[in-house]
Amino acid sequence: MSAQQPPRQNRPPLNRPLVISTWKHGLAANDAAWKVLSGGGRALDAVEQGVRVSESDPQVSSVGYGGLPDRDGDVTLDACIMDERGDCGSVAFLQHIKNPISVARRVMEKTPHVMLVGEGAYEFAIEQGFTKEDLLTDKAKAAWKKWREKNEKQLKPEINIENHDTIGLVAVDKKGNLSGACTTSGLAWKRHGRVGDSPIIGAGLYVDNAVGAAAATGMGEAVIRAVGSFLVVELMRQGNSPDDACRLATERVIEKNRNWRELQVGFIAIDKQGRFGGYCIQPGFDYAVYDGQDGNRMLTPDSKVAK
Repeated sequence: MSAQQPPRQNRPPLNRPLVISTWKHGLAANDAAWKVLSGGGRALDAVEQGVRVSESDPQVSSVGYGGLPDRDGDVTLDACIMDERGDCGSVAFLQHIKNPISVARRVMEKTPHVMLVGEGAYEFAIEQGFTKEDLLTDKAKAAWKKWREKNEKQLKPEINIENHDTIGLVAVDKKGNLSGACTTSGLAWKRHGRVGDSPIIGAGLYVDNAVGAAAATGMGEAVIRAVGSFLVVELMRQGNSPDDACRLATERVIEKNRNWRELQVGFIAIDKQGRFGGYCIQPGFDYAVYDGQDGNRMLTPDSKVAK
């Protein structure tokens, strides 16, 4: 059932196109997405092109090429994408492919499936013309060796609010259509085979073209337990603003995770009109917004834990 629209005279002014993404590396991603949106392009193309920037940047240690490896020294990538029709694609535990978001889009468009994982995802990517690459940079390898020497008997990764692991990007285009993308190299030093929320539709990302779109960042296990991004969109469907929906979803994450004070989780969201918002557990999360009114800039949302 589609969301009930308010009377025309009570609707907020439209602010679209609009793109919003997690963390400071979202600024460069927004620039690429805005080139598509400002030219009248489709939101789906914008979100893919946006996050590819972060995936391809070796200085971004939490996404794609240059991402920090798991505890065995392997870089494994997760990504998902979703469009205005509800079509979606996902890859998880993918190795040796620099741009998993584009593989996820191929899964959406070229197969009857939603998710491919591991060797199956890699084989599909090669079939689709993607190139095998070594994704472990010298910088990431040095960091892994340093961690291994310090934590050789420690199986649990060190968690702190700076250890964010995702770029989530959602956009609305000039036609009012929504899409979203989410991509990550996952939690640094994770157990080999671990997959977080980022490639899971409804957890790391969700889009409903009648309502809005949301993406999550932070500790994936905590987001999965609350089906976080789907929850944000459903809260907007009930009439909450993007800011309030992100806050209420964060409170649900807290309810579902007894150790929430040791975690960071943040949400971003936009609605059909181009309103946007965010919220997080710990101070330290920020997000990038690009629109036609104020350009590309960073914003800091409220958090559950006081600054």
